[in-house]
Amino acid sequence: MLKKRMVMATAGTGLLLVIGLVAAVAPAAQASTHSGAFSAPALPLNMKLVHAGAQAPTDAQCEALFSQPCYSPQDMQTAYGVDHLLNAGDNGKGQTIVIVDSYGSPTIAADLAAFDQGFGLPNPPSFTILSPLGIVPYDPNTYPDEIGWAVETTLDVEWSHAMAPDASIVLMTSPVDETEGVQGMPQFNELENYVLRHHLGNIISQSWGATENTLFNAPGERVIRSFERTYARAAAMGVSVFASAGDGGTANPETDGSTIYPFPTVNFPASSPLVTAVGGTSLYTDTSGNYQSETVWNSDGGATGGGVSQQFREPLYQAFLPSSDQAMLNGHRGLPDVAWNADPNTGVLIYLSFLGASQAGYYTIGGTSEGAPQWAGLTADLNQLAGHPIGFLNPYLYALGAAGIGFHDITVGNNSVGGIPGYNATPGWDATTGWGTPDLGRLFGDLAFLARGHHGAGFGSERALIARARALRH
Repeated sequence: MLKKRMVMATAGTGLLLVIGLVAAVAPAAQASTHSGAFSAPALPLNMKLVHAGAQAPTDAQCEALFSQPCYSPQDMQTAYGVDHLLNAGDNGKGQTIVIVDSYGSPTIAADLAAFDQGFGLPNPPSFTILSPLGIVPYDPNTYPDEIGWAVETTLDVEWSHAMAPDASIVLMTSPVDETEGVQGMPQFNELENYVLRHHLGNIISQSWGATENTLFNAPGERVIRSFERTYARAAAMGVSVFASAGDGGTANPETDGSTIYPFPTVNFPASSPLVTAVGGTSLYTDTSGNYQSETVWNSDGGATGGGVSQQFREPLYQAFLPSSDQAMLNGHRGLPDVAWNADPNTGVLIYLSFLGASQAGYYTIGGTSEGAPQWAGLTADLNQLAGHPIGFLNPYLYALGAAGIGFHDITVGNNSVGGIPGYNATPGWDATTGWGTPDLGRLFGDLAFLARGHHGAGFGSERALIARARALRH
């Protein structure tokens, strides 16, 4: 997830991907407070070139090179059951996914086409890049964080498409570098309002954020209020909004490893009760991509975000969580809601070429940035299955979670980083991986069933949704 500190050996805020610096070739022309503070040109530390050129590597090649898997779209589709949806024709047809990032990537259209060709995916029906606030040239010497944002953009676009091959994609780019605190956030909010005004899509993916506490001032509170109005409008319009929970565990450390807040923190907008927050796991499959097990992602100094908001009160859909959770939440919003693979040691493959011909090829990468766009893709499939936009997902997800269906329940691990206390995975919902990762053999059919009877539902219908979900077990 892109945040102010793009997870080097530690994790942070801004870009929420597990990325950091390899040795810089040239000094940056201007300082950056963004997590990652890329000098130009530079490569992410936890991003590994697996195979140069247009041919996609096999899992066996990744194992031989790094003694770890690198997941293809087909692997992830198989692991979480998306292949069943795609084989049934629920592939996002008629849907549009909106990605919001700073800067974008100068080669994203060509890279998406190469990614599709390498993995045998169809091109999306349309891929549109919109920059209503203006653009800046690709010049990492002047804008050092452009490299990180180009990687983020590549991951977001390619992997939302991988889960919904027949959905259209709109990439919204901002000319302002979102770092930490208020910087860049008003522009992102303006882009999302533009999306809603122009009805550009029914699904929005956000793989970025700021440590919630950095917004606890007058400008920050204005940003939060503005976003909350936008998210409420999105929910009313049937638009689903996703946000990555973060890569710094409960610490959200700086790029130098220091920790500003000596207590657990969470990230906004993932902490918004009107957003579906996506945490991270370490996914293990067999050589065919079949699901084996998962734990909380916590490795190499990075870990899934998650915890208890200090800004937002507990939403109604969490009021039905058991007393042990209520004691922890103490009347506040807990996150994440759901999870997805994020461990760079069990990472996914992306194709990129903006670094130059000699470095063009397939890279393996991790971070909770994987989760938001892939859940966005899944929701495009779900919208097609349901026959209408589902919109705000959380009430449905919590109803199914409370009924004990539709998720791989992650019960092993903790998201402590840098000595800051973390949260333990437990049976049911927890503050590391939410309800867990999707088990799409049942989840999507049940979500569609609930949504068909509650078009536009969400607020105030939780008891009825839980009762209907429990009935699905019999």
